[in-house]
Amino acid sequence: MTSPTDVSDNAKPQCRETAAEAAKPGHFRYVVLGMIFAITVINYADRATLSIAGTEVSRVLSLDPVMLGMVFSAFAWAYMIGQIPGGWLLDKFGARRVYGCSLVLWSVFTMLQGTVGWFGVSGLSAAIMLFFLRFMLGLVESPAFPANARIVACWFPTHERGTATSLFNSAQYMAIGVFTPIMAWLTHALGWEHVFLWMGGVGLIAGILWFAFYKEPHSSPHIKPAELEHIRANGALVDLELNRRASRQKFTFREVMQLFQSRTLWGIYIGQYCITSMSYFFMTWFPIYLIKGRGMTVMEAGWVVALPAICGFSGGVLGGVMSDYMIRRGISPSKARKTPFVLGMFFAAMLAMANFVSTDAAVIALMTLAFFGKGLSAIGWAVMSDTAPEKMIGLSGGVFNCLGNVAGIITPVVIGYIVAATGSFNLALWFVGAHGLLGMFGYLVVAGKFERMVIRPDTRLK
Repeated sequence: MTSPTDVSDNAKPQCRETAAEAAKPGHFRYVVLGMIFAITVINYADRATLSIAGTEVSRVLSLDPVMLGMVFSAFAWAYMIGQIPGGWLLDKFGARRVYGCSLVLWSVFTMLQGTVGWFGVSGLSAAIMLFFLRFMLGLVESPAFPANARIVACWFPTHERGTATSLFNSAQYMAIGVFTPIMAWLTHALGWEHVFLWMGGVGLIAGILWFAFYKEPHSSPHIKPAELEHIRANGALVDLELNRRASRQKFTFREVMQLFQSRTLWGIYIGQYCITSMSYFFMTWFPIYLIKGRGMTVMEAGWVVALPAICGFSGGVLGGVMSDYMIRRGISPSKARKTPFVLGMFFAAMLAMANFVSTDAAVIALMTLAFFGKGLSAIGWAVMSDTAPEKMIGLSGGVFNCLGNVAGIITPVVIGYIVAATGSFNLALWFVGAHGLLGMFGYLVVAGKFERMVIRPDTRLK
């Protein structure tokens, strides 16, 4: 017969085990990271729809290279214009509402692009319709990356932020690797319209799931108290949304203008401009370069684009892991963030060497190296999460992405004019590759030490 004392003694280890389990910080923050990773995959896939279907779209709708370049640039015009208002909306209404609405709206405009051919238009009329729809797509997508940065700042401690940022930023390569062959097949088998219709449908489903499951750290029913305290104690801004609702703080024009007066921030802005220029080359003209410049078919180009993208994903993850590892080893955050960026931009600049090779295998190898380098250098959002003023994280991310996406306007148009004027992509590759060197200059020469910026109060209010 078991005595009460025996029962009590047997229960003690169980209680201690339960208490120890409760005291362990969980990992729900990585579920949140998985959510924004999946949405960012959809985000980049929707941006890339036109580049995959572009050859067929230009044939069916009679678009010349200059028209196509203008249509490509429409997204970037709106995306740039929408960054600062999008950041302001995030600071005012929070990431859950703004991000969710953005996702639903950009999915609708993706689907609408697939309907242009139904109106029987071609040439300039078709280009104008596509320009408008791409413009609206860019406008409603503009809060996406500032929202990602805000969510990472809320959910992740400083020493994990580089890895988290690199993972969601690497979603662009996953989008290319996974969806490019699928979109190429849709174009080949069903017609270019289906690329837009199917991708928009996927985004609408993701929007419903976002509103159903995402909550902020302070109100999430899934995060353990131990995890909440762990991330709070190590630099995560877990109460950012709660404080936003309580304070409703407003900033004066002079205070906001401080975001444009910091030499450090300008170094970061230059770096983002350069990596964005390379991103837009790969999102817009790269598949067309393979088809028209290298003589590949649409299906061949779809598979070839996917191969370097896998290396880009690997480089993106490695850049964040390397940076966080260096911080944990006691290396300064400035050096830890700059090292993968500078190495990566050097590798990315090597894409210009494709002008000197003749075989497809050599071109693929160089583009793979460039993709890997671009991924390795995609540390800018971690830098912004580290340096942005606490109560201006959304707005700071908007300014950062706004200035970076000026490249999205310039790059597709310049490449379009170069191709139209010269009949080849040689000068275009030199133009894109030069951005690798300019980005290195921004981080090594212009930017100084990376620290969280403190906004000086506007004394005129006193």
